[in-house]
Amino acid sequence: MVRITADYEVESPVPLEQVAAVIAGEQSSGTFLRLPGETDDLRARSGAIVESVILDEVRADPSLPCRLSSERFERGRIRLSWPIETMGPSLPNLLATVAGNLFELAEVSGLRLLDLGLPPAFAKANPGPAFGAAGTLRLCGRDSGPLIGTIIKPSVGLSPGQTADLVAELADGGIDFIKDDELQANGPACPLKDRVTEVMRVVNAHADRTGRKVMVAFNITGDMDEMRWGHDLVRDAGGTCVMVSMHCIGLAGMLALRRHSELPIHAHRAGWGLFGRSPDIGISYTAWQKIWRLAGADHLHVNGLSNKFSESDESVTASARAVRAPLFDDGPAMQAMPVFSSGQTALQVPATLAAAGTDEVLICAGGGIIGHPGGVGGGVDSMRQAAEAAAQGIPLTDFARDHQALAGALDAFGGRIA
Repeated sequence: MVRITADYEVESPVPLEQVAAVIAGEQSSGTFLRLPGETDDLRARSGAIVESVILDEVRADPSLPCRLSSERFERGRIRLSWPIETMGPSLPNLLATVAGNLFELAEVSGLRLLDLGLPPAFAKANPGPAFGAAGTLRLCGRDSGPLIGTIIKPSVGLSPGQTADLVAELADGGIDFIKDDELQANGPACPLKDRVTEVMRVVNAHADRTGRKVMVAFNITGDMDEMRWGHDLVRDAGGTCVMVSMHCIGLAGMLALRRHSELPIHAHRAGWGLFGRSPDIGISYTAWQKIWRLAGADHLHVNGLSNKFSESDESVTASARAVRAPLFDDGPAMQAMPVFSSGQTALQVPATLAAAGTDEVLICAGGGIIGHPGGVGGGVDSMRQAAEAAAQGIPLTDFARDHQALAGALDAFGGRIA
């Protein structure tokens, strides 16, 4: 029987073997009591199985508010498995099974989904990325990475014309990729139709002059009809990318968009902290990103090194490696392109490339490019020079002696990087 596995870190006021059995029952054939219809045969065919239980530590107090009192809270790792026949290779129903009602069980005082083991049937049933890193590089006119990108800033408040003026400046500065901020979609102050028209006018003109088209990820987040309309608007204007906020459109929205889309999908993880920040409840990025890759995300945000948020560099590195890891041992890799962002400058570039283990990444720097003392062109050049220094194994301070843009970045941003 083909099975799905899920690994959890769990804490409980009852023994781990007991809470594992409670979760397995709640998330498969059982409820709070044994019902007449829940026969031994049915449990054997459809019930979840506790595959392993490992006790790591015992605590005196619960990590999360817990209705059950105890002087002993066991914390450790469990692995559960389910027959794929109960849910099929459906991503929304997979999520309901492995990350549904279990987080609020009375026997749980801490719970994180750590990883998923999925059979190849999910590869056959779900579309996966259409472009990934290779297709994105091709559309950007680059033989190799890293791709250098930025975000439209101010996030909101610019008119379509002002947005296009900034895009023109960025394109002339040599940028590869520009994205809308997640806050700017199709509001009345800057309608998507007007923004696409104005921005693609300057992007297409730049491509006619230079032979290389800047990739702009237009934020089309909305309901399904709005996203299909937005995608077609971008495509028909000559655009090469669309962007959505994953948590805002949901898995069903991503799947439907991917099956409609003829362009790379830049998947923004706005809201990720809700799932990933706490060590005591939520979903690890390792598990979470597998689902969104299957759903069709071509680019996945992984935060950035020395970022402005709470995530550690170790976590960012693990996330970037996870996005590039093959999704199946025996089947399509379905790799996505890691997107580094959040307070990035030329100073983080060498460590970023080392963390990713590849140059097929997208590094988005807002202030690190637009706020460079040499202007946008200097900001883009500083990022490229940092990547060149990393490729040659030369420290940035040494490379900067003969590279003015990098020297400017070191002077401007050196004091803010730990």
